[in-house]
Amino acid sequence: MNDLQPSRAAHEAARVTVDLEGASYDIHIGEGLIDAAGELIAPVLARPFTAIVTDENVGRLHLERLQASMQNAGIQTKAIIVPAGEASKSYAQLAGLCDQLLAAGIERADKIVAFGGGVVGDLAGFAAAILRRGVDFVQIPTSLLAQVDSSVGGKTGINSPLGKNLIGAFHQPVMVIADASLLDTLPTRELAAGYAEVAKYGLLGDAELFTWLEDNAQQLFAGSMQARMKAIEASCQAKASIVSKDEREAGVRALLNLGHTFGHALEAATGYSQRLLHGEGVAIGMAMAFRFSEQLGYCPSGTAERVNKHLASVELPVDPTDISGDLPGADALLEIMHQDKKAQSGKLTFILTRDIGDAFIAPDVDKDKVLEFLQAELKQR
Repeated sequence: MNDLQPSRAAHEAARVTVDLEGASYDIHIGEGLIDAAGELIAPVLARPFTAIVTDENVGRLHLERLQASMQNAGIQTKAIIVPAGEASKSYAQLAGLCDQLLAAGIERADKIVAFGGGVVGDLAGFAAAILRRGVDFVQIPTSLLAQVDSSVGGKTGINSPLGKNLIGAFHQPVMVIADASLLDTLPTRELAAGYAEVAKYGLLGDAELFTWLEDNAQQLFAGSMQARMKAIEASCQAKASIVSKDEREAGVRALLNLGHTFGHALEAATGYSQRLLHGEGVAIGMAMAFRFSEQLGYCPSGTAERVNKHLASVELPVDPTDISGDLPGADALLEIMHQDKKAQSGKLTFILTRDIGDAFIAPDVDKDKVLEFLQAELKQR
């Protein structure tokens, strides 16, 4: 995996298939694909019309270009712009978006285009899932996090004051178009937050990929299209493989939540604000999962430090105390964690590790050990 050379020339599109019975779809990965979006989408439309859901930031930077691509393919569009940020994954924004889509004339046979990062994809995807009892949608992710993770697999939803992504539906897109060149306009902090999800795929099931990332992450951040293409494709292949085996997270798909039980609790504790981006929460959560795994005797000593070192090398936080401002105590965090979607019969389920590239599902972890670990994490470093 140390070779930067992708499986094709950097400017050519890769294609990864999510193989699901009756709902398979392709992920197109390439450079400059936004200009071909209309051509790619036109064959799946029932009529030459679609609504594009985007946010203020993406709309300002890229909407005109996407609409030009649609127009060149003979497709009329209606753009709906929502506020940027995690706060848009709310009941109020969902209701407003549904009303705007209906007012735009979206019919059940139409397709909605989600054009943005993970927030837009989750919000627009959930609106598509419930609008007219189900409308198809296309994902055009514009952030690294969305391109490697949230746009693939059909999880859609909004947040509740009680926890992240607790209101939602499984609703697979009919197509994903990941244009790696759009990452050029991404702020460094957002790029790093998305990179946490790339690292996740190496940490949970592909030690060779993680080693490649250790050697090549700096090139990805420096703008190497080859490095970005390789990271996106490898991540999508890993997620597609898992989702194809377990679409509704009844088993192995839970591994994709490595770091998320800790991370989601920290996001909730910080009010889903700019204090802690989702990918930053995942980074801290993964580092905590490795430290907890070492403490429980599952993982070799020193493994967590290797994970910490790599995540910190791309300026990702690795400890709860890296978060600015005050945090609730260990008891309060533990209470938040009981709202985790993997909890069963009131018992916590964690994704823990035996080594880099070897994660496993650990049901019914002793809550006293979790509490002790949280108390230490909040005091030290």
